[in-house]
Amino acid sequence: MMPLRRFQIHQPKTVKEAAEMLSHYGEKGRLYAGGTELLLAMKHDLLRYEHLVDVKTVPGLDEIEIGNASLHIGTTVTHRAIEQSVPVREKFPVLAEMANHVANVRVRSTGTLGGNLCFAEPHSDPATLLLALQAHVHVQGRSGERTLGMEELIVGAYETTLATDELLIGIDIPRIAKSQRAAYLKFQTHERPTLGLALVLDVDGNGRSITKARAAVGSVSPKPCRSDQADALLAGPRDKVEKQLDDAAKVLADAADPVDDLEGSAEYKRHLIGVYLRRAFVKALA
Repeated sequence: MMPLRRFQIHQPKTVKEAAEMLSHYGEKGRLYAGGTELLLAMKHDLLRYEHLVDVKTVPGLDEIEIGNASLHIGTTVTHRAIEQSVPVREKFPVLAEMANHVANVRVRSTGTLGGNLCFAEPHSDPATLLLALQAHVHVQGRSGERTLGMEELIVGAYETTLATDELLIGIDIPRIAKSQRAAYLKFQTHERPTLGLALVLDVDGNGRSITKARAAVGSVSPKPCRSDQADALLAGPRDKVEKQLDDAAKVLADAADPVDDLEGSAEYKRHLIGVYLRRAFVKALA
């Protein structure tokens, strides 16, 4: 491992000040939240920055708030804080469970949800689940604020739509309704997940029919993916949907278009999507 090249850390006191710093330093600067991925890449000389803008010093970005309609998570909230939050565990158990299995406890204690999303590492747990939960992110730059869906934020491996001067300031996740059931499962044998699969189902009163479904798959391709066609196959009478799970998995795999990498072959990942969609279906309805 190579020694880190010299760089400066800047600690703004407001979001506006952070945006000004990012604009000023341009390609020589990068946002710094947890740094678990960023510093590792810099140590290996894969990325080079002379200035890091540390947003952990900005008040208010480390808060978790549950409202009537949504859960708000500030960009510098750590995975460990999400995992241990009592309100999250009570109202969003699928999110707390996912956070509990991100990397290891050292990474969870340092790494932040906002940093994870902005780094856009293809083998990311949070991005896949948040896509299924229809989360939105709030970003702010010198020209003001805007709101993006997960599909709009992450567009490729290590690639987002954030402008040079923009930073993610928070994530909003719609409240999980009483009629909804959610599950997130992943398969991992190496350092990073080979597959992450999230499933959210809306069920009727007696649980015999699924009125709406939303599935998302990650870690198999450059970014998390979903498919309207797959979701349609996952809705209907429960016994009918169970017979269509293989078809839904194939459609979802086609949409994701898995790639060969160190975590597994594309063919193997397609097989896993079928296995884990069925497991997620059973778990969500259990």
